Amino acid sequence: MKLTNNNLIELSTIAITAAKQAGQLINNYLDKNVTVKTKNGADSLASQVVTEVDIKAQEAILEILQPTIKKYDLAMLTEESVDNKSRFKKDYFWCIDPMDGTLAFTEQTPGYAVSIALVAKNGESQIGVVFDPLTKTLYHAISGQGAFKNNYAWIPDLSNTKNKNFTLYIDRSYLKNKKYKQITSNIEKRMSELGFQNFTIERLAGAVLNACWVIDKAPGCYFKVPKPQTGGGSLWDFAATACIAKETGAYGFSLDGSPLDLNRSDSTFMNHKGVLYASNDKIAEAVQKILMES
Repeated sequence: MKLTNNNLIELSTIAITAAKQAGQLINNYLDKNVTVKTKNGADSLASQVVTEVDIKAQEAILEILQPTIKKYDLAMLTEESVDNKSRFKKDYFWCIDPMDGTLAFTEQTPGYAVSIALVAKNGESQIGVVFDPLTKTLYHAISGQGAFKNNYAWIPDLSNTKNKNFTLYIDRSYLKNKKYKQITSNIEKRMSELGFQNFTIERLAGAVLNACWVIDKAPGCYFKVPKPQTGGGSLWDFAATACIAKETGAYGFSLDGSPLDLNRSDSTFMNHKGVLYASNDKIAEAVQKILMES
């Protein structure tokens, strides 16, 4: 069935309720000893770490979203459940990361968030909801209807020419990349040429908040390079922020400039094309050139 604008508004409201509920649950565990386990994942520690909080947060989200499955004939894809492939049969599917940045959570550092998206069968994100439990910041967007921060219309200053501080957000696993120093040095040099006087690298957060901060704390960028190994983040790491980036006017695409493949048929990972988020097109073009030539 084709969802109307009013349907999307209703579903976004439900997703926000679910994200906040999961966020409150996560906060309840901040001062408790949490059992940390490993699961089958990509080649990075961040993708292999899971806690009881991840599972309980997912259960809280599904309890709230479940009635929409039947009402709107939706499919479901979640990080902590097996992909049943129903996303290829239905017109839309929920794409859920109950707690992105689990590693940051276990280390009690900022950088974890709840992420819920509604994605069309063609891979276009229709709704994006991100909730940061630590700061209680809510980001959400609806395709064609704008972006919102803490439920207020949000039009961020993505050029932000007054801010001379540029931030490069990366995953800590990228520190092991043999080209890490060369690429970050080249990016720093290029950003200096664009007029940014201070260059900072942040590497503690998960993919979801990294993408949000590129927009909310502009100027900045965040990327994942293509690689033959399984990894590069998963569909649920980018489904919500893809919608938020689009509706704010930020750059959120595959590294080659094509749309993010958010309903990839052969995998749930994003290593095939890489990912690039940037505050604006000028920054994206500069970083893309450096990465493609490296």
